[in-house]
Amino acid sequence: MKKPKWVVEKERAKRAAAAETVWLFGLHAVRDALLNPAREKLRLVVTRNALDRLGEAVAQGPDPEISDPRKFAAPIDPQSVHQGAALEVKALDWGPLAQACLGDGNRPPRVVLLDRVTDPHNVGAILRSAEVFGAQAVVAMSRHAAPETGALAKTASGALERQPYIRVRNLADAIIELQDMGYLVLGLDGEADTSIEAVVEGKRDRAIALVLGAEGPGLREKTKETCDQLVKIDFAGEFGSLNVSNAAAVALYAVRP
Repeated sequence: MKKPKWVVEKERAKRAAAAETVWLFGLHAVRDALLNPAREKLRLVVTRNALDRLGEAVAQGPDPEISDPRKFAAPIDPQSVHQGAALEVKALDWGPLAQACLGDGNRPPRVVLLDRVTDPHNVGAILRSAEVFGAQAVVAMSRHAAPETGALAKTASGALERQPYIRVRNLADAIIELQDMGYLVLGLDGEADTSIEAVVEGKRDRAIALVLGAEGPGLREKTKETCDQLVKIDFAGEFGSLNVSNAAAVALYAVRP
């Protein structure tokens, strides 16, 4: 029996995703990836100076290829600040959304969802904030979102190796799944009537998910409709809005247990 076209396309996409690799660069990002046992490491390109600076972490990866710093051999953007170290890896698999967002039972879990946030530097910074504030995961869309890249990893400064970054096909479905798990889902919207602090007052013992949209367009209408409530960050002055990564950090602080 011939497989339906959609099944064939899904299997092809799955095989393509499995074959994809990512080049991480920068001493911090490469060192943390080398030390991460969950990472599948394929190729390590370093200068002699970077090899010395990576120290014992090099033993956790493939045999290093020594490269001339003036003609760095890794296939990355020549403008990348690689610091003489680049590592080819497979993307991390953090498992299903529900599993990552269960929490550890020690304190109410927090999750960040991103609606079409495509800048890898913003996502990297959000991953750092999520790790600092103990979030369970950062969730983004499979499409129209920043993929796992070297630029993202470098900005995350190692957080990409420890902070789950989960990609989902449909953000609204992910929100509903979290709501079914007991999460209070709050969408950040500068036009909202109520501040985030006011909404979480007396609810810090609940699981809370924060949804942030791209700068400019903000949250899509479907996303707004699916959230439990829209909230805003109160500002002291009239200077416009925060960068999305800064907004994520402030919001995570505001909803800390």
